[in-house]
Amino acid sequence: MVQIGDVIISSDVLERMFVCDVEKCHGACCIIGDSGAPLDAGEAGILKAEYPRFKEFLRPEGIETIEKLGTSVIDSDGDCVTPLVDNKECAYVVFDGEIARCGIELAWKAGKTSFRKPVSCHLYPIRLTKYHSFIAANYHRADFCAPARLLGEKLQVRVYAFLKEALIRRFGENFYRELEEAAKDE
Repeated sequence: MVQIGDVIISSDVLERMFVCDVEKCHGACCIIGDSGAPLDAGEAGILKAEYPRFKEFLRPEGIETIEKLGTSVIDSDGDCVTPLVDNKECAYVVFDGEIARCGIELAWKAGKTSFRKPVSCHLYPIRLTKYHSFIAANYHRADFCAPARLLGEKLQVRVYAFLKEALIRRFGENFYRELEEAAKDE
């Protein structure tokens, strides 16, 4: 493990290989699970405010769910998360053939919103857990990400390097530079 400020990073984040291969996994991380995507403090408000800007990019089922349940919900663990369509995929998912994509991110790419997507989605397969005095950053090893592990091995890209942009978004440039230095020592 490595600690940078109040963040404790699992050595798996520094050592494991990973590059998303959405053509093979079909965006399973947006579909599989018992809850929606975890939302950081403030993201529920952002989703509510930005919803009119990305609504046109969503599926009718997603819109119906959001308008019934809200742009965010509290799950059975008491966490603020994105709503699910019929307790399955995230309400913000759109399908490109068999591939699940984020409707929010599509709107962001089109310049319709300044919000890219929840940071927990951007950081996946890193999962953050907040404790009283620190944040744990752990690698979530999901079976559906097997193609990403294979592609990461082939390209020799580690989890933290694949997630550079997301890590900088969440923790800043200085954090990422320190993480790179720590990775050299692993």
